[in-house]
Amino acid sequence: MLSMKADVVVIGGGPAGLAAALSCHRYGIRDIIILERDSHLGGILQQCIHNGFGLHWFGEELTGPEYAQRFIDQVEKAQIPYLLDTMVVDIDEDKRVYAVNPKHGPIEIQARAVILAMGCRERTRGALMIPGGRPAGVYTAGMAQRLINIEGYMPGREVVILGSGDIGLIMARRLTWEGANVKMVCEIMPYSTGLIRNIRQCLEDYGIPIRFKHTVIKIHGRERLEGVTVAQVDDARRPIPGTEEYVPCDTLLLSVGLIPENELSQKANVQLDPVTGGPVVDEYRQTSVPGIFACGNVLHVHDLVDYVSEEAEIAGYGVWRYLNGLASQYGQHVDRRVKIETGYGIRYVVPQRILGEEDVELFFRSDNIYNDGVVELTDGQRLLASKKFLRIVPGQMERFKIKKQALSGIKPGGRLLIRWRNLA
Repeated sequence: MLSMKADVVVIGGGPAGLAAALSCHRYGIRDIIILERDSHLGGILQQCIHNGFGLHWFGEELTGPEYAQRFIDQVEKAQIPYLLDTMVVDIDEDKRVYAVNPKHGPIEIQARAVILAMGCRERTRGALMIPGGRPAGVYTAGMAQRLINIEGYMPGREVVILGSGDIGLIMARRLTWEGANVKMVCEIMPYSTGLIRNIRQCLEDYGIPIRFKHTVIKIHGRERLEGVTVAQVDDARRPIPGTEEYVPCDTLLLSVGLIPENELSQKANVQLDPVTGGPVVDEYRQTSVPGIFACGNVLHVHDLVDYVSEEAEIAGYGVWRYLNGLASQYGQHVDRRVKIETGYGIRYVVPQRILGEEDVELFFRSDNIYNDGVVELTDGQRLLASKKFLRIVPGQMERFKIKKQALSGIKPGGRLLIRWRNLA
């Protein structure tokens, strides 16, 4: 077994892992190693050949591979080492990382700090339990994207898409460009779970209909998909009898949500948030295990990769604080971090714990569409901060910055509440 030591082990060489490693490097940390299970760095961005990346981070519009290459070039220039084709199989609370690859075989790395940046995976048909056979032609949207953009294969010609996640919306446009007939997008919710700009640019611009409060209730076909039955659903998301419609198609794409890859987090006994599926973290992106940090889609699913890079910067700063003994509160029997709970209108918030030693930016999603109101942060008695929004939607992550001065009076180990309040 190859045994190594490192100040920082970054698990994942996608956009989060690359940006986190570079952030650590900029703070003066040099003993860093990136572990990536794929044969190249860049993660999922390598198959995202559409543009729209980098507007916030670089101030220009890039494709996914171009965005990734900017960070890969910086990693190479900084001479940050990385191992490819390396699968991390275990991690413990003492920050020992166990991995394996074809070149070295088993690998053990004792780290002083670990950054979890494993990304997320797609929810599959098995999670939906759609009745019917198992014919060819049923794909996740990301799998179809890889088939077209990386492998050069066309998944099908007559397409129905279930779910209005961003990957599904982008694939509706991509398939149309390749000559397919995208018949419809069905979304079980009464609103889109993707970005508004993707609804407009990928569906409306190409005349592709989207049916809200509709879902696929049956898959037809034996060897190859022949069609699906779609139906309208009620407010409890149950199919309404009499609304069934058979739609002939040879391809069904599933864009029904992403799941953070947190099997390794669980092995390290990291506390997970039941709503996001990712770790519970503080404002420095440190998890419940001292010295283990998380960023990117393994923490919570982001709309834009630019925000992933921004969050990775925060994690790098958090690691620097930890390695330099500036995080004295961590690891004590009494946790001084303040818990942030969600109230009316707020589905989740990240970070879920804060120390309040510096300005804090909260990232949150609403649980429904709300117009003309404010998001408030309160300790139960005092209003600490508020921000007005004309509109918030579940498909778009929002931000809420809290000044250090507003947090000066909070009690260590206490609780705060973030909530929506209608003004109308």
